[in-house]
Amino acid sequence: MPRTIELRRHTDDDDDELSEDGVRAALELGAGVEGGYDLLVSSGAQRSTQTIACLLAARGERVEKGVVVERGLRSEDEDRWRDAYGKAGSGELEALEGADPELVAQDGAALAEGLKRIFSRLPEGGRALAVGHSPTNEAAVYGLTGERIAPMGKGEGVLVVAEGEQYRVDPLG
Repeated sequence: MPRTIELRRHTDDDDDELSEDGVRAALELGAGVEGGYDLLVSSGAQRSTQTIACLLAARGERVEKGVVVERGLRSEDEDRWRDAYGKAGSGELEALEGADPELVAQDGAALAEGLKRIFSRLPEGGRALAVGHSPTNEAAVYGLTGERIAPMGKGEGVLVVAEGEQYRVDPLG
């Protein structure tokens, strides 16, 4: 039975805190997500943890394991990502690769390990909701699956599926 991670980008923020619009958007998003998660995961950034808190509050749902932090969903080279974005003029992974191929390859592999650690915490058929950032979410997916996905807007996401040691990306619901 496949294990899945619903990987989303945090909603609108003001530095590392959700803006009022970000809180509203996360609450609206939470009212529409499927729920029934076995695990909630934040990158450790306040804006990601706040997004999860709003999603959970809107669902009125209890998640036994609470919210855990997977620091592997957050790059240690955020300034370098910003520089690559500036050079690329786009958040498209292919453009970022053109601007700094080593960053995308190395950080993508490291970020993919963060996703693998989340999968290792899930039971067969288990589901996680993980909230991180763009373009590092996209790099993590690419590093894990070899699939390039479009840049995630605020609150957007994809479903990452593990069947044994095989990984793929599916659209959300």
